[in-house]
Amino acid sequence: MNREQEKKEFINFAKSSLLALSGILLVLMGFYYLPDAVATMKQTSDRKLPIYCVEKKEPKVALSFDAAWGNEDTKRILKILKKHNVHVTFFMTGGWIESYPDDVKAIAKAGHDLGNHSENHKQMSQLSKEQCKEELMKPHEKVKKLTGKDMILFRPPYGDYNNTVVEAANENGYHCIQWDVDSLDWKDYGVDSILNTVLNHKHLGNGSIILCHNGAKYTADALDDLITGLEEKGFQLVRISDLIYKDNYEMDAEGRQHKA
Repeated sequence: MNREQEKKEFINFAKSSLLALSGILLVLMGFYYLPDAVATMKQTSDRKLPIYCVEKKEPKVALSFDAAWGNEDTKRILKILKKHNVHVTFFMTGGWIESYPDDVKAIAKAGHDLGNHSENHKQMSQLSKEQCKEELMKPHEKVKKLTGKDMILFRPPYGDYNNTVVEAANENGYHCIQWDVDSLDWKDYGVDSILNTVLNHKHLGNGSIILCHNGAKYTADALDDLITGLEEKGFQLVRISDLIYKDNYEMDAEGRQHKA
């Protein structure tokens, strides 16, 4: 074998050795980092989520109203809902319940869901579990005293939550509720904006939960056409308590509730 051949053989051997060594290093790195990857996946799966929407074959959606300030349009909203024979969900703060007890009774009498929106409308992810439970149970007791009903639906103020908030709600018999369709009525852009935002929303579909506010400037003006528009799309409007699964359910990573 001449020197040129020896040189080629050595180069080929070196390349093979480097490839083999690289493979070994990749395997070793995989073993080193795999536990962290598994831990990360587990941590993600341990995240507690509220119900943003529900997996449904039937074309059902739930319309909801947050009630924290003002009641100027409440009677009008109830009148429009009665006209359409539609039942919805109202999420009320403790202050609103105290200020407008007759409206709370009227909502209950009309067959709508009474939902909990906390006592003081705080960012509850900043609170301890005991503080969260206090924020939950104060309005709960107020509604119980006024109507005799136990609320089971809770919407965190500002949509702000963490595991502590969801756990506190669950431990007190509540289902934590978000939304997948925001009407943006709180921005006061007008009736057409509300209708366009909801009826053409990319997430609007079977099992959607729609967010509105009873005290927003144009909500009552838009409500009649909003209900008509949803029904023309083939949706039946139901209460959140009639949309969600109360037990034997699973949550996916998007906050969609599935029947187990």
